[in-house]
Amino acid sequence: MGHQVSNTERDDVAAIERLGAVRAAIEEEVGRRIVGQHETIEEILIAFFAGGHALLVGVPGLAKTLMVRSVATALSLQFSRIQFTPDLMPSDIIGTEVIQENRSTGERSYRFLPGPVFANIVLADEINRTPPKTQAALLEAMQEGQVTVGGTGHLLPDPFFVLATQNPIEQEGTYPLPEAQLDRFLFQILVDYPAADEELDIILRTTSESEAEITAAVAPEEIPSLRSVVRRVPIADHVARYALALVRATRPDDDGSLEVVREFVAWGAGPRGGQFLVLAAKARAALAGRFAVEFDDIRSLVLPVLRHRIKLNFHADAEGVRVDDVVRQVFESVVPD
Repeated sequence: MGHQVSNTERDDVAAIERLGAVRAAIEEEVGRRIVGQHETIEEILIAFFAGGHALLVGVPGLAKTLMVRSVATALSLQFSRIQFTPDLMPSDIIGTEVIQENRSTGERSYRFLPGPVFANIVLADEINRTPPKTQAALLEAMQEGQVTVGGTGHLLPDPFFVLATQNPIEQEGTYPLPEAQLDRFLFQILVDYPAADEELDIILRTTSESEAEITAAVAPEEIPSLRSVVRRVPIADHVARYALALVRATRPDDDGSLEVVREFVAWGAGPRGGQFLVLAAKARAALAGRFAVEFDDIRSLVLPVLRHRIKLNFHADAEGVRVDDVVRQVFESVVPD
């Protein structure tokens, strides 16, 4: 007797098909304003639908803010941008309590005024420009889905998605995120310069009188069900073992670790790296309209998932070895079962 398809499985397949259509519509809408950057936009959508957060690293002027704002518009979600500066305080992000007086009774009470973190998609611009105390306020919100002020918890909107940016050039006067906090980001996405023809298109578009309008590609009330189906995407044991092998291969003290890892890596990715690699691969498969994770889903996401979870040693700095170089060698050396 063949396998009977349950109503839940049928609903999940329909949700996956819908997710593939939504992804195509979002990319089309965002493409009205953003030229190129297809891989970056895809990784932002993967991080969003996987329920994680992402770190965007790129030089100024690559339209990171416009890209995130355009994605938020296409998702029909509330967008908020916070410019991180050295004098930014935690209350500037999460909000503060004010004393409110009842004019008729003269009674005073505290009222919470929400900060800019109370939005669906939050762009934390140049997160490494602000001191650790303020960084930690945002990271608590990312981890817990709420903020606590005066002993009272305030739930953040659902969905809640943080995209933090860092400028890789100017490091003077910055506060680099500790490794434990970097590890909480699903992805570290590198935003690169556009190709020559794309850059010409950007110049012509942005110096003309008109600006392209973006319309919503999905209703906000539909998003929770589309996000929840991602975790139900099945992954075969041998594909999960491949993800595990890639993560373990980044650890210099692991049995059978590669010479390049032993030579240049101080410590490798922890278990969260494997969890996020599988979760991101599920989201990539779902966004492609597939109801199973393939090896290619894992391969495509190794760099954005692992590059910020590996700490190189001083020898690597002296030799000019970058994290991406090490991850690529690991990727090339580890083969699926």
